[in-house]
Amino acid sequence: MDLAYTEAEEEFRRRLREWLADVLPGLPPKPSPDDWPARRAYDTRWQRMLYDAGYAGLHWPADAGGRGATPTQHLIYLEETEKAGAPYVGANFVGLLHAGPTIAAEGTAGQRARWLPPVLRGDEIWCQGFSEPDAGSDLAALRTRAVRDGDDYVVSGQKIWTSHAEVADWCELLVRTDPDAPKHRGISWLAMPMDAPGITVRPLRTLAGSTEFAEMFLDEVRVPVRNRVGAENDGWRVTMVTLSFERGTAFVGEVVACRRTLDVLADAARRNGRWDDPVLRRRLGRLNAEFRALWRLTQWNVAESERTGGVPGTGGSVFKLRYSGARQELYEAAAEVLGAEDAFDLDREWALDRLSSLSYTIAAGTSQIQRNIVAERILGLPKGR
Repeated sequence: MDLAYTEAEEEFRRRLREWLADVLPGLPPKPSPDDWPARRAYDTRWQRMLYDAGYAGLHWPADAGGRGATPTQHLIYLEETEKAGAPYVGANFVGLLHAGPTIAAEGTAGQRARWLPPVLRGDEIWCQGFSEPDAGSDLAALRTRAVRDGDDYVVSGQKIWTSHAEVADWCELLVRTDPDAPKHRGISWLAMPMDAPGITVRPLRTLAGSTEFAEMFLDEVRVPVRNRVGAENDGWRVTMVTLSFERGTAFVGEVVACRRTLDVLADAARRNGRWDDPVLRRRLGRLNAEFRALWRLTQWNVAESERTGGVPGTGGSVFKLRYSGARQELYEAAAEVLGAEDAFDLDREWALDRLSSLSYTIAAGTSQIQRNIVAERILGLPKGR
């Protein structure tokens, strides 16, 4: 992997910086975290701005509506937008980082033409219907059932931790289409319209006060068979493609954000006298090394995905495992620098980030699951008994 930047890449960076400097001052204030319709409108407006400027789906292949940018250009984009304080993907998260790339990799030409352009333009929002009350880390234990009825599947069951279900137009949904098959072989991946009859969404409030997740109840919801991505009962393989994107590239921008947060903490420590503590300085220095290494690992993972047709590999699990722990350590260090009163005041952003960091060893696959993947698929160790 060549870590040097070419003249063309530096020119790309310069133009991106100029565009960000021009448009960011004109953005309206961010809406209240509790107002999801307003948050959807804010996020989709930004997505449309990216689309009109040619930055939407930058790294997606051209035949999927993207720009076909190189991995390095993609990383430059993520780095510069984060440094500039540009809006995050927000409610567009599942469509842009999970469902869209999966459909681009596994969908038919018709499916790609139907679903990818609205994702890139910000016209449609997706949610993720994977986990169930008894199928979290053991996702293949899911029991939501889809029974074939002519040109439709009739779906019944329950999902939980359904990201952005309150404002979504579509759901990437895992269902069991063959209850008699081994649990990994009887699953299908469906695109379910969220306005279909029989869907009930109940928001879940997190420890940080957010309602970005919901539980979802499905009562004989009809989903057209043409909305299945991949073959019937081949959904587990398609799901591994989705999860490789979730673990391999979805957290890229957050590494840059953590590096910026670390710089803020170091400056705060210098101002309040905590910098005189050699133990704290050593801790911040080690975290700086951690996030620099994670950024290099990110570069490697993105370059590797380019060599394998755009789908990240198992290296994403290495990244996800270490990033989850490093993020938690970062906000533990924040408490040392800022003091408990500032770091855990629930009216302050620091406290919300700290609470959010606790979920990272669970979200997108628990750390235990990531260790199993690393052990079995990378190191070649035998499965535990």
